[in-house]
Amino acid sequence: MTGPTGGGPGTEERRGLEEAERVELTVGAVAPGGHCVARVDGQVVFVRHALPGERVIAEVTELHKGFARADAVEILTASPDRVEQPCPWAKPGRCGGCDLQHVTPAAQLDWKTAVVREQLTRLGGLTDAEVDALGVAVEALPGGPLGWRSRVRYAVDAAGRAGLLKHRSHEVVPIDWCRIAHPAIRELPVLTPSGARWPDAEAVETVASTGGDVSVAAVTEGVATGVSGPQTVREVAAGRDWTLPAAGFWQVHPAAADTLVGAVLDLLDPRPGESAWDLYGGAGLFAAALAGRVGPQARITLVESSAPGVAAARENLADLPRVEVVAARVETALARRRVTGPVDLVVLDPPRSGAGAPVVRDVVAARPRAVAYVACDPAAFARDVRTFAGLGWRLAALRGYDLFPMTQHVELVGLLLPPAR
Repeated sequence: MTGPTGGGPGTEERRGLEEAERVELTVGAVAPGGHCVARVDGQVVFVRHALPGERVIAEVTELHKGFARADAVEILTASPDRVEQPCPWAKPGRCGGCDLQHVTPAAQLDWKTAVVREQLTRLGGLTDAEVDALGVAVEALPGGPLGWRSRVRYAVDAAGRAGLLKHRSHEVVPIDWCRIAHPAIRELPVLTPSGARWPDAEAVETVASTGGDVSVAAVTEGVATGVSGPQTVREVAAGRDWTLPAAGFWQVHPAAADTLVGAVLDLLDPRPGESAWDLYGGAGLFAAALAGRVGPQARITLVESSAPGVAAARENLADLPRVEVVAARVETALARRRVTGPVDLVVLDPPRSGAGAPVVRDVVAARPRAVAYVACDPAAFARDVRTFAGLGWRLAALRGYDLFPMTQHVELVGLLLPPAR
């Protein structure tokens, strides 16, 4: 093990880090991706399984130009926010699904809030005062930090054993059971300790819906095939029942859909008769919620590129004849004027990569009175906020939700408003 380093006064020059080397270091601030930042002789090291202020022994796992990655394998001085992981697999070299099991639930919310603030200032161009004015804080959802995940995709190794992947690896870790999985999923005979083997599958997808359906499907060459349970499942959200394929997209936290709908409606405050766009609309969750507020005569346009999503939207919104479902990529639909303004309200719920500058420019050009932006990646959201700001718009309100406890992921709902007219 290399002795204490840190680049302070009296520290001798040393060679660069080597993979699998162990170093003693002091952990700094949190960073996106479930890491904290440390430095060894000026070299940046992103450390997992650590907390700010801790003194740890870290094992180098990856070397890159300008930085390294490492796991904290021994804690010399622990943070008061450290707890024993409830899962024995959430440790260095084991399952990479959970990033923050070593952190108290309250400190996990602070961790995610700090990441959101940092991204808004560094990538979004907001000042600390502007972020303070937004009152950024990540809120917990009901149900606690364990047993919430209603959709789990297990990987399958060459021996046909189902498990979860190591961090930044394709290596499958055969676990006993997943602590964040919904209780109905934990009871399924999917994992190897139950004797299950999946010799012809590359993955196994499991679902426990809010409507009470439980389904298992093997995935071979990217295609899910029914193994047990229904092929379509029922979800309950926004005062409606939803039917969609078991492998279709739906929020994985049971309380997520209603939480996000509530935030979007509260921030947009839809008024009777207003028109709306639901971009990246999926099965139509936000379109249906908006329809309930703007009334039966108002026009709502949903744009979705995924064929299963389009089919689910058309089926689930069939009772709302003023909702039009457009099957297209959002950027294509806007650029080719398959969706045209003016429009009063826009919901943006893009994938992790964000909406992007072309979509933001086209949305602004339609002159809505407000945009609700639902984001699953703070960095992409911050970049799009900066694009909106360059066009004169401002981030007027922001809410953060811990839809993914024990992981580094966070969900945001922002309200963007145009310049005063």
